[in-house]
Amino acid sequence: MAFVQNFPFFSILLSLFSGPLAFVLNAKGARRVNLAVITAAGCMSGAVLAYVLGTGEPYVYTMGHFPAPWGNEIRVGVLEAFLALFFCVIMLLSMVGGSLEQKLELEESKQNLYYVMVNLLLCSLLALVYTNDLFTAYVFVEINTISACGLIMIKQTGRTMEASTRYMIMSLLGSGLLLLGICFLYDLTGHLLMSNIKEQVQLLAESGAYHIPLVVSLGLMSVGLAIKSALYPFHAWLPDAYGYSTVSSAAILSSLVSKGYIVLLIKIFYRVIGFDIVRETKVVHVLFVFGIIGMIMGSLHAIGENNIRRMIAFSSVAQIGYIYMGFGLGTAEGVVASIYHVVTHAATKSLLFVAASGITDASGDSLRYRDLTGAGYRNKLAGAAFTVGSLAMVGMPIFSGFISKLLFSQAAFGHRYKMLPTLVALAISTVLNAVYFMKTVIRIYTPVEEGQQEEMAQGRVITAREQPAKSVALVCFIFLNLLLGLNSEPLIRLIGQGLEKFG
Repeated sequence: MAFVQNFPFFSILLSLFSGPLAFVLNAKGARRVNLAVITAAGCMSGAVLAYVLGTGEPYVYTMGHFPAPWGNEIRVGVLEAFLALFFCVIMLLSMVGGSLEQKLELEESKQNLYYVMVNLLLCSLLALVYTNDLFTAYVFVEINTISACGLIMIKQTGRTMEASTRYMIMSLLGSGLLLLGICFLYDLTGHLLMSNIKEQVQLLAESGAYHIPLVVSLGLMSVGLAIKSALYPFHAWLPDAYGYSTVSSAAILSSLVSKGYIVLLIKIFYRVIGFDIVRETKVVHVLFVFGIIGMIMGSLHAIGENNIRRMIAFSSVAQIGYIYMGFGLGTAEGVVASIYHVVTHAATKSLLFVAASGITDASGDSLRYRDLTGAGYRNKLAGAAFTVGSLAMVGMPIFSGFISKLLFSQAAFGHRYKMLPTLVALAISTVLNAVYFMKTVIRIYTPVEEGQQEEMAQGRVITAREQPAKSVALVCFIFLNLLLGLNSEPLIRLIGQGLEKFG
């Protein structure tokens, strides 16, 4: 076995044990450990990606001395390695971009706890990406939930406490449904390793035995993960959680936490049940309907918002709808489009939250639209970054969101029943996206008229040199969005290649 094949396990262990280490350090030491761990995990994921691209085949890493079906396994392929690398990059940029707010908004005695939560969140995301064991995935789903809840409530305001309570209630409901589905599936198959479950499920499907329990199990797991990833109408916790937590927390929660659950759902579809069987159960039709509803309703809620961060949060509800709509198409092309949108949304939503913090910094820390008037001139880099993110979400050419919507459209073409609803929903959602994002861009580039100053919060000019960490993160996010929009073909091929061997 090549030494590089150990890296997925090393990266999970490193991020897991760095949590207790950060707890005993002061704030500065914990922050350095956190950034070093994210960087190291990203480098190891990059090395693994290069290795599996070179071999062209996924591999299984057995932990301990017990092989399947008793032992635990990690399975690593092109798609897993790429997602692990990408998640590390987004988390690193989000932490760097919100570093100033971490110091200002958190009590010094609690800052090391914040990095403990981030390290554990990274550990859970890597485990969800790599694990080949369904119960292990459930354990790390719970670690992910607790860590995310800690990131929301550590600011300790009334809004964040309420948001974290809502998040915990909804997440526990989703976790309970997921665990019930896993228990039913274990009772049907007698296995917890994903590949072994799939073998038994295929035998059950061929014989026609236990069809209804199998559908119930798949439905429970799908609904549980849909609740945890904030598919409409299970989104009630999301606006306050994203809108009032720290900048880094909002960026990480919106771009990564829900994506870990979506990656697990893809594994269940492909590696646990088998996508052909999933299509036969008609579960994809339900996801398709709720995905389209989420695309429209999330955008309508965003239009009615007068708070820039809550507006971005409601936009996430719409974007999660896009992903589930792609699953609902029931084709490999639709799943590829959804995975690409996972990448697009992660890169763009983090950019928007970090840019929004720069805009509000230049507007007296106010989140109200009226106070943001002219903020694009007071903080030029944040204004430009927010404009790039907005254009990407609307789907303008050369930006990442355009490729996502193009892929969804192409995946829908030729579908007997779902082509027209998909294209109509994409058109309506794009128009609605343009309404609330362009409204914000126009507002931040509208000059302040005489007499308005007294009605607005006291703003100030902020230069890139004044906030170097945030400026570096914004520039990197802008470059990443342009890269995804202008050079998408290699990534689309990589996702397609990884998905072919994902099961």
